[in-house]
Amino acid sequence: MANILLTNKCIRECPYCFAGREMAQSEGQDFLSWENAVYLADFLTASGERRVSLLGGEPSLHPEFVDITLYFVARGFDVNVFTSAIMSSARLETLARHVAAAPAERLNFVCNLNDPEQTPTTASEREQVEAFLARLGAWTMPAFNIYRPDFRLEFLFGLVERFGLRKRLRLGITHPIAGAGNAWIRAGEIGAVIERLCSYRHAFEAALIRPSFDCGFPLCRVVDADLGWLTRLGASTNFKCRPAIDITPDMEVYCCFPLSFLDRRSVFEFDSFRQIVEHYRKLQERVRTEIAGIYDECGSCIHRSEATCAGGGVCHIVNRLAAEAPATLKKIADDQACLS
Repeated sequence: MANILLTNKCIRECPYCFAGREMAQSEGQDFLSWENAVYLADFLTASGERRVSLLGGEPSLHPEFVDITLYFVARGFDVNVFTSAIMSSARLETLARHVAAAPAERLNFVCNLNDPEQTPTTASEREQVEAFLARLGAWTMPAFNIYRPDFRLEFLFGLVERFGLRKRLRLGITHPIAGAGNAWIRAGEIGAVIERLCSYRHAFEAALIRPSFDCGFPLCRVVDADLGWLTRLGASTNFKCRPAIDITPDMEVYCCFPLSFLDRRSVFEFDSFRQIVEHYRKLQERVRTEIAGIYDECGSCIHRSEATCAGGGVCHIVNRLAAEAPATLKKIADDQACLS
């Protein structure tokens, strides 16, 4: 799936932010132009890609956010909009009025929600989030990024019940951005994180909510009993690490936010979206020839050899190489640059 950044601007300053360095260092245009939006719709359609995610920064900051979102829906795409839900009442009113006429199965808002106590925010921002959920809860899937081992999910279950959100909770383990100093879950903490997550099993069952794992969860840290429970619950468990493919407003492309500094290209260098994915898949393979995974045992793990687990997020490996072997990381990038 292509991730299209509508803007490099954001509203929040989350301590774990994957895109923090990208937002801070961006020197390109602030907003995706209509010309580039149409080009990307044509490019993805010709590539046979029918799903797209719109994000930022905060995508609703784009002056034509509503029109661009509905344009991709009208072009036949299944659209995910990743948002903090923090927007003006006027923007929310316009969005809600038009979304009501959009096919519910084709448009999904992924609302990144922070624990109001562990990640405090202003009263005004909380009010805007609740106003968004009150108007668009039926189109909204809650999402939560785990950046500390003592995370809590109680507030999320309350929001799902209160606002009638979709019964799937997108869960992500936060990843390091080399040199950025963001908050993230260390490899040695992941087992405890998964154990804590599964301690909420009765709450998930009572609320009829299915967890959905984003990339970066290693299979070996999930005990068989919990894996069985997740399977029976119908959870979406993702133990892979594939290129996410982020496209900036000025049409640069890279593997994913944590790897945005590594082998950035232009969309115009590629003939198809599949070609972009393959290019960055090879980049990930080159990284893993140096270090197989985030644990020492990843190199000989049957789950990794059978491709049921990727061995954790490749960004963890890149973070380690950047600190311990920058020359090796540069050689990987240089070798990849020759594959034009």
